Amino acid sequence: MPHFTTTDGLSLHYTDEGTGTPILCLAGLTRNVTDFTYLVPHLSDHRVIRLDYRGRGQSDHAEDYMTYNILREGQDAIELLDHLGIEKTILIGTSRGGLIAMALSHSNPDRLAGVVLNDIGPEVAPIGIQRIMDYVGKTPPFANLDAAADALAAGHAQDFPDIPLTRWREQAEFMWQDAPSGGIVLRYDPRLRDALVGQAGAGEAVDLWALFDGLKPIPTASIRGENSDLFTAETQAQMQTRHPGMITVVVPNRGHVPFLDEPQSLAAIRQLLDKAL
Repeated sequence: MPHFTTTDGLSLHYTDEGTGTPILCLAGLTRNVTDFTYLVPHLSDHRVIRLDYRGRGQSDHAEDYMTYNILREGQDAIELLDHLGIEKTILIGTSRGGLIAMALSHSNPDRLAGVVLNDIGPEVAPIGIQRIMDYVGKTPPFANLDAAADALAAGHAQDFPDIPLTRWREQAEFMWQDAPSGGIVLRYDPRLRDALVGQAGAGEAVDLWALFDGLKPIPTASIRGENSDLFTAETQAQMQTRHPGMITVVVPNRGHVPFLDEPQSLAAIRQLLDKAL
């Protein structure tokens, strides 16, 4: 599996497949390259690059967990593009990845040909934040991945009502792994929780609306799960007002986050690709 070394010495894992216009996929907060498993087959005519952030998936854990932040992770993404010799890319950002895209629209706007924001905006609903803090950095209480899949299916029965157990079993394996001594363990550095707590208490919060405004000159699409507890319809409507050219879709029967293989998601991504190229 390919890796590259960041300027602060971490080995980060990535995948690089296909040919054509490059698309960089950045995952959710605790996720990894598997976040885009169901999308990649629909992008066979493009070069699709996926990155495991520092501390996630098959990438090194950082000695300083406070580097688990969107600015450093954005820098890592740019360093990956430099490593691959890619000057400009479409960026598809799921949740955390979308926040990184917003940050890059200020620090490196010349590298972004277009951006897809998957179930994320400049305001994050408090109930969604609480749900994340209820699980992030904590060892899952499940005996095995089958039990974890059952829990995912039960927990998401209302916001993802039409997803079969087989997909939840795949999702469980993407998110966790079996522990040698029994049970399952995280596929990311549990100190990510410490980073979130530390950053929340570090002073004035970043103005995410100001970050979002950096996308105004960049072709952008916003995908929202109809049942999302993190990204509200009101926030998406405000984004549309501030960025009138933004492609906007809502995916029925999806919470946080859509899998991106839904017809609505694929249509928005294709429209964005046509607009950006």
